[in-house]
Parts: sequence; structure tokens; C-alpha cells
Amino acid sequence: MTSLEFRDRLARRARRAKAPLTLAMLGPLEAYFRLLTLWNSKINLTALPLEAPTDETFDRLLVEPLAAAPHLEGGQTGGRRGVTHPSDPKVWIDLGSGGGSPAIPLLIARPTLALTMIESKTRKAAFLREAVRAVGVTASVVDERFEDLAQRAEFAHVADIVTVRAVKADPALFETAIQMLKDTGRLFLFRPSHDPSPDPSGLARVSTVQLTDAPQAFLCGYRRVFHVEQSR
Repeated sequence: MTSLEFRDRLARRARRAKAPLTLAMLGPLEAYFRLLTLWNSKINLTALPLEAPTDETFDRLLVEPLAAAPHLEGGQTGGRRGVTHPSDPKVWIDLGSGGGSPAIPLLIARPTLALTMIESKTRKAAFLREAVRAVGVTASVVDERFEDLAQRAEFAHVADIVTVRAVKADPALFETAIQMLKDTGRLFLFRPSHDPSPDPSGLARVSTVQLTDAPQAFLCGYRRVFHVEQSR
């Protein structure tokens, strides 16, 4: 696949999903995809086909994160709609970053956020560090279990945003997110289908948006709920 073919196909898939994509993003997104393809032949970063990528490959790895970018507005503290404030989200933690999607494409779209990617597998963490260099973005990579990091003071209630995809949504995950989020922070879950299940303890869903339609993908946003609210 030539560079022109890659960029044309990405642009078409992004238009279909109404995902924001600028000319300045094309080079970094292609650099990420090429590096992912190279490393995936050595370590298992994704099961999606990369040598002969399908539309699902483009959507899952690149378009979903781009479509999610405008919705990462959690952590604001008031003001008129559409107005940017100094208190807008700055600190972002991605749990179980794996092959770097959605975090790296999302960071390309929102480069002012301070991203920390947490990936416990050493070889995947090494890929993430190389991808950050190749793409030309700024992010930290921590190769430890996120459940352990959540117990440390430096990760306690520091995040304006926590994102998760392809990690089992169990009580341990939600507890970790709650421990890392600021009072006004938001947890965003990337899901392959709409999930009508009850909200997890300590969190309340505030939004569900569809990111792509074929295949379907959704972004669910949650805010922290405090004991006073829960008792009402």
C-alpha cells in the first residue's frame, strides 16, 4: 500500500465517520501505522490485518480514536458551551495501551494533553516508546500493572481523563480509574457495542456516542460519584 493509497483510504473512512482529520495529522498517523505493521510481525500487537488492511483495520486503529477526540471534554469546571478554559483536561492516562490505539492516534488529534500510557508487557511498552519517537508526539510510557500504580501517591487523583479499550471492564478496572481520576475527571470506555448494563459502583454514565457504524463502535463517558450523591 503506497502512501497515497493509505492517506486516501484513511480520509474516506474518516469522512464516513465524520471524524476530524487534518492534513497535518496524515503523516504522523501513517508513521504510526507503518511502525505498527513492522513490529506486529515480531510481537503480537493487534490481530487486525495490517499488510492487507481492511476497512475494519482502518476504523478500529485510526478512525475510532479520531472520532472520539472531540468528546474528550470531561473535567471542565463550568463556563459557556464551546469556550475553552484553563481548567480543561490536561492530564490523561490510558490503561492497558497495548499496540498504541486508541491512545497514539488520539494524541495526534489532541497533542496538548499530557498522556501517560500504562502497559505491563515489556515488549509492548518498548513498542510504545518507539512509536512516540517515530510519530513525534510527547507521552510517557510506564511498564507496570495499572492496579499497582493506582496505589501510589503520584498516581492518586491526578487524571482529568482515563481511557480504556480492550481491557476487561471488571470492578478492579473501575476501582483503578476512580483512584486515578480527579474529582472532576472522566473515564472513557471504548466499546464494540452499546452496553445498557448498570453503571459501575462509584461512577455514573454521562454520555454514549457512536464512533463508527460498520463495524459499530461506541464511546461511553463516566464521571465519579461521591457517597452523598449515591445516598440521595
